[in-house]
Amino acid sequence: MWAQCWLDYKEDKDRVAGFDKYFEGVYLPSETDAAAAFEEIKRAADIWFGKTVKTSEEESAGIVLKIISADEFLGYVENEGTELQKKSAEDSDILRDSYRISRSEDKLVIEATAREGLIFGAFRLLELIRLGKIDEGRRVTEVPSNPIRMLDHWDNMDGSIERGYSGNSFFYEKNEIIIDDRTRDYARLLASMGINAVAINNVNVKDAATELIGDRYIAKVKELSDLFNSYGVKMYVCINFASPIDTPIGSADPLKPEVQEWWNKKAKEVYEKAPTLGGFLVKADSEGRPGPMTYGRTQADGANMLAKALAPFGATVIWRCFVYNCQQDWRDLTVDRAKAGYDYFSQLDGGFADNVILQIKNGPMDFQVREPVSPLFGGLSKTRQMLEVQIAQEYTGHQIDLCYLMPWFKEILSFDTYLPDVKDSTVAGIISGRADKALRGGMVAVTNTGNDENWTGNDLAAANLYGFGRLAWNTELSAEEIVAEWTALTYPMLKDEDKKVICELELGSWRTYENYTSPLGIGWMVTPHDHYGPSVEGYEYDRWGTYHRADWQGIGVERGPEGTGYALQYRSPNKENFSKPETTPEELLLFFHKTPYKHVLKSGKTVIQHIYDTHFEGYEEALAMQKKWQSLEGKVPARVFDNVSERFERQVRNAREWCDIVNSYFFRRCGIPDEKGRKIY
Repeated sequence: MWAQCWLDYKEDKDRVAGFDKYFEGVYLPSETDAAAAFEEIKRAADIWFGKTVKTSEEESAGIVLKIISADEFLGYVENEGTELQKKSAEDSDILRDSYRISRSEDKLVIEATAREGLIFGAFRLLELIRLGKIDEGRRVTEVPSNPIRMLDHWDNMDGSIERGYSGNSFFYEKNEIIIDDRTRDYARLLASMGINAVAINNVNVKDAATELIGDRYIAKVKELSDLFNSYGVKMYVCINFASPIDTPIGSADPLKPEVQEWWNKKAKEVYEKAPTLGGFLVKADSEGRPGPMTYGRTQADGANMLAKALAPFGATVIWRCFVYNCQQDWRDLTVDRAKAGYDYFSQLDGGFADNVILQIKNGPMDFQVREPVSPLFGGLSKTRQMLEVQIAQEYTGHQIDLCYLMPWFKEILSFDTYLPDVKDSTVAGIISGRADKALRGGMVAVTNTGNDENWTGNDLAAANLYGFGRLAWNTELSAEEIVAEWTALTYPMLKDEDKKVICELELGSWRTYENYTSPLGIGWMVTPHDHYGPSVEGYEYDRWGTYHRADWQGIGVERGPEGTGYALQYRSPNKENFSKPETTPEELLLFFHKTPYKHVLKSGKTVIQHIYDTHFEGYEEALAMQKKWQSLEGKVPARVFDNVSERFERQVRNAREWCDIVNSYFFRRCGIPDEKGRKIY
């Protein structure tokens, strides 16, 4: 079997005891299908009270699910909502998912304008009951921040997962699609977080996955799409842009009429058989894969061809911006991979169809523990955009090392792009559509799930899964609020002081990981290909251009005006601030500037002393985290304790390796001793 994560209701009986009177009957609206909401309420009632809940008339029901008009709901938002909710509710896609929960003496009422809102509202109602946050007379109005809140799976049809650290795929085995009770439980997990979109296969589409939109798999694709749709989740399929090459057409040129007609027919075939699909997710012209650029065409040419094919079905093309082949001779210091995305896509701003959304990585490189926000956010002013992050811990510990990423994501969302003539030019404002409706998209995470019993490899890594969903739903939530909620729902058996221990472990883990790995925004000092553990020069002379360029005098890549010029891709005042070392945020100093080891930081430490200190401190913090976890023995379930204990043992070893290797490397480079006289090899 598999864990129920934060949906395990068995430990909640004491907390929910006063609510049994409400679970006598449920009223469901006749005009919409809210079966998923009803089934979850039934499940909770059976576990909590031993009751078999049935449907009843509205007057006698203890729980009422009610469809109301948009005007009525907007009236609630106007009277009860925040300013951000009022702005967000103007979007019809967001309004569809919104809900209002209220409690009176004899009824719990969920009101929404569509079935999706009722489904998301039912899961939230059960959570609020468990959290003790739905007192009599209270009303909770929820309006999501983002139209699309999505998880991307990098699952392959042979059952493997690219950058997967939680076992194999639960969608595929031996090139067959699996649909079973676990699939339904996964849909439940998504709905409970407010996730409303999921891509089920690797963006690097190959082998059997190319046939997901063909006759071989389309019946199963429909079944899986319908399952997700019943929980308010739109399913997307990653497609192979080059598919027509393997037909008599022999080309994937998006401006070739026969290629366009092939996709038009293919879209019609797919949507006749699987009408609930949300659309296609595309990665092309990247890492050796063919795409529009193969034929001298633009990314807009390719995306718009697909958008036209999908438009009759109300479907969307999500086009990844990691589509450039920026390779170089490491000897050429003028070429900069960080610049490639902006250099290319900024020229196409305004050239994409309305049903195309550009999926942009949070930074210009590749999911590092810290890097600047991509200048495409704010650089594009006429194109729909989604923020892509990674909760699969490819560069942040492989779900072995604890690294709760919500504090990092909060910083990204709050970054001000200074996009002109808009009220909210933060990343959160742009992707949500609050800045400009024409830019609305949402948030997507490369997910961290697999078929391990606990879904996420490390039980504590589930906080990133839950956390992303909650943050995508409400970008105003704090990292602290989210992890406290996850802990309370996942470990209700713990006393408050023990829940606090878990929260402290999670909240400090990102900075700890950064401390013992990559200093001051430098990144990339990982073991090539695997990306776990240190290899300071592993990518230093690599064709992809990910360098720290350390020598005996200093470290860092000069990206100011006198260097590669990357800093100039931002709008003012970010452009000016990033162009000079003295105004660059120190946590990103080495990303933007080649800096002498003896440069003095605001802390009064030199750069080299900062490197030494943070790595020693990071290792000590990892040891302290391990010890703190040991205090929970006998308090958390034994399986969870053993799983996390084994992960901490590996994390401590990893932190020691990072500390010793990085410090020794830079000591040997510069010859400057540690002021504190600690052992450096």
